[in-house]
Amino acid sequence: MTLYIGREASKLWKRICAETTTEINLLADSWKYILTGLIFQYIHGLAARGVHYLHRPGPTLQDVGFFLLPELGQDKSYISETLFTFVFLSFVVWTFHPFIFKSKKIYTVLIWCRVLAFLVASQFLRIITFYSTQLPGPNYHCREGSKLARLPHPESVFEVLLINFPRGMTHGCGDLIFSSHMIFTLVFVLSYQKYGTKRCIKQLGWLIAVVQSFLIIASRKHYTVDVTVAWYTVNLVVFFLDKKLPELPDRTGGASFLLPLSTKDKDSKTKEENHKLLNGNSVDPADWRLRTQVNGKILDDANLVHAEATAMNGA
Repeated sequence: MTLYIGREASKLWKRICAETTTEINLLADSWKYILTGLIFQYIHGLAARGVHYLHRPGPTLQDVGFFLLPELGQDKSYISETLFTFVFLSFVVWTFHPFIFKSKKIYTVLIWCRVLAFLVASQFLRIITFYSTQLPGPNYHCREGSKLARLPHPESVFEVLLINFPRGMTHGCGDLIFSSHMIFTLVFVLSYQKYGTKRCIKQLGWLIAVVQSFLIIASRKHYTVDVTVAWYTVNLVVFFLDKKLPELPDRTGGASFLLPLSTKDKDSKTKEENHKLLNGNSVDPADWRLRTQVNGKILDDANLVHAEATAMNGA
């Protein structure tokens, strides 16, 4: 038993090391996209913090979802946040499963490049939308009489740049259309729908997304329009961007993905191709025609026959 555990642990360690090497090579080529996506997450938080200064509390707007769904109450508002945290952490763990499991379909770096592209595009549209029109927030801390409903004028630029993390992220007002929670949830569900392998988890993901929508409205964190707009906007963004972005290599067949060549490898490959051309060999591996040197000229099999016929006529 001890020998078996030791052997499996050794295999797991080798698998982790091999996957780490592969992902580092991919990260060296894609770090700019990852960094840009992460920076934009901060910009999105900064924009949400900025619109809070413009927020003016007022009467809660008439909303169909508020009529149909009973209000959970301030003491139960944590339910939607708990579900969202579960979705977020579950997706993050799934994206790192290639380091552990032998059966894998994705590369961690490449899937996050894709996910961040979806998030950035959706959040960019969201920033434009909630700065266009500021609605009175329906959340408890955004209503009239709450000290957090209106932010005092910032004393310094650092107060704005620090965005009062993490309280500023969970107690914001004014950034309503459309729901940021639904952006993340739908992007994660859509990504797993395409690259995941378990059908039951895909179905569970969509069920959770629907439940999350109802909980957000029942918690009065967003109006129904915020959730509705998120559903069709995120789906359209993912649909169109998915066609523009390069497709991820499929690892289920066990095929090895060709990693980006380093500068040294590219130079070596170029020299090899030049050497083949100088010796009359085609760079294309599918071109295996025989080439023969005649009077200092390199001819392929078709030109060789013509050269021989010309020589016989001349004789």
